[in-house]
Amino acid sequence: MDIRSLAPGLGVSEQLRPDDVTALKEAGYRAIICNRPDGESSDQAFFADIQRAAQQHGMEAHYLPAETGKVTDEQAELFGRLLETLPKPILAYCRSGMRSTTLWALWQARTQPLHQIVDAASKAGFDMKSVIRRIANGGRMPLEVAEASHTVVIVGGGAAGIATASSLLARQPGLDIAIIDPADVHYYQPGWTLVGGGIFEAPQTAHSMGATMPRGVHWIKSAVAAFEPERNAVILDGCRLVSYRQLILCPGLKLDWQAIEGLADTLGRNGVTSNYLYHLAPYTWELVQQLRRGRAIFTQPAMPIKCAGAPQKAMYLSADHWRRAGVLQQMDIEFGSAGAVLFGVADYVPALMEYVEAYRIDLSFGHTLTQVDGAARTATFKRVAADGSSCSVTREFELLHVVPPQVAPDVVRVSPLCDAAGWIDVDPATLRHKAWENIHALGDATNTSNAKTAAAARKQAPVVAHNVLAALGKAKGTALYHGYGSCPLTVERGKIVLAEFSYGGKVTPSFPSWLIDGTRPSRLAWLLKERILPPLYWKGMLKGREWLAKPELADL
Repeated sequence: MDIRSLAPGLGVSEQLRPDDVTALKEAGYRAIICNRPDGESSDQAFFADIQRAAQQHGMEAHYLPAETGKVTDEQAELFGRLLETLPKPILAYCRSGMRSTTLWALWQARTQPLHQIVDAASKAGFDMKSVIRRIANGGRMPLEVAEASHTVVIVGGGAAGIATASSLLARQPGLDIAIIDPADVHYYQPGWTLVGGGIFEAPQTAHSMGATMPRGVHWIKSAVAAFEPERNAVILDGCRLVSYRQLILCPGLKLDWQAIEGLADTLGRNGVTSNYLYHLAPYTWELVQQLRRGRAIFTQPAMPIKCAGAPQKAMYLSADHWRRAGVLQQMDIEFGSAGAVLFGVADYVPALMEYVEAYRIDLSFGHTLTQVDGAARTATFKRVAADGSSCSVTREFELLHVVPPQVAPDVVRVSPLCDAAGWIDVDPATLRHKAWENIHALGDATNTSNAKTAAAARKQAPVVAHNVLAALGKAKGTALYHGYGSCPLTVERGKIVLAEFSYGGKVTPSFPSWLIDGTRPSRLAWLLKERILPPLYWKGMLKGREWLAKPELADL
């Protein structure tokens, strides 16, 4: 008897035999639900036999049969009522456990997010893709499915999605493209570090999504509930189906604030902030200006994260302000990083270390933030030593700048499109999905090893645009992405270490060293970051102008 836990108080299993009931009783189960019709197989025990055995052990047993592939909305509702009224824990069974799981999933769909249901079923060993639309529709069979069909469907209206759509239209005007994104605002996220450092105002980093959307693109203002690549379809919230010939995925990633105990309850209060949120970057600057003495902690979680240098940028700009204000000597600055090194590309570390020493920053490597007590102003870290042993370390703080752990969006992690770690599984050179030839992906949600930055998306967008058109028979050759990413490390107000690198940590500068030496702090790099990159983003990258981003073509 193979019992699998679906939820607290509910297990599912394959067909029971009467003598299995004794083991169930000993395991603490108090009720049984049979979801398999009698007579379905010649070697199957009848429900009456199971019920008699249950009664002998003082257990309840209920018969709610469902045919394979024909679970009804009414049966799901009856199953839910039994879950609410029967004593727990409950064991539901059918031939394999699949029908019982389906009934549970359809009932849970009325109150729980789709990804949580699919994830729980998957962990129990059950694939819900055959009923994904019904789960997305609140557990009910859709009476009407409004269908839309487009040549190219892009999931995500961030930097990668808008840039790719514009690059496609620049090559093939009039191409039928739809972008799926529920957001009202498009953000220039690289600017949030400068907001937190008092250089930009937050509204400078925000444009309306309607104004940002490329002309001629169909904007589907909805969230994606599920992917059905075997049907060339995307399922939206409300169970609307959108079909495609080519699918481009760039949904971004998820900031997992809940992974750190107590953090969500104190963000934006008690000196706890993060430049990774639009509305909190101004709070960072407010705290930095107010603080005159005490401990300021800046954290960095395990990789991968969006813009690996951003945690340090916040720290350096803050320290620079305290130096200019004449209070640096009264500050105790700590960098609590889950990593083992300051920066992943060694060529840039010497310049960064000069600032670490000048700002008297305490580097605490192998420190992963696990808990925040905002009222007590304490942060708890899991510290891993060189020998692999670990312990908890608690620090008091006046300012805590948190960068949360980051994962692919839930809808990606429970889809057939991800790898074992939950990221979209693509070829690192062509950005085409490894299993589905008409799907490409770029941006933060892929499993490529490049830095997750807007600069990477700027290089990836033309590659995907060309390869999608080649797949449609409208272009020749294959475009290649070499892993370029850029991280302008703002080490002080007016100077930047311009880190540029590709796969394998290979330094890949865009400018000759006599103009900008990326391994040294540069005022010209600061002007590039502050004055040139924002208009290049809004008026260049998002408009399909591929300055310094033309893809290399090869016949593979």
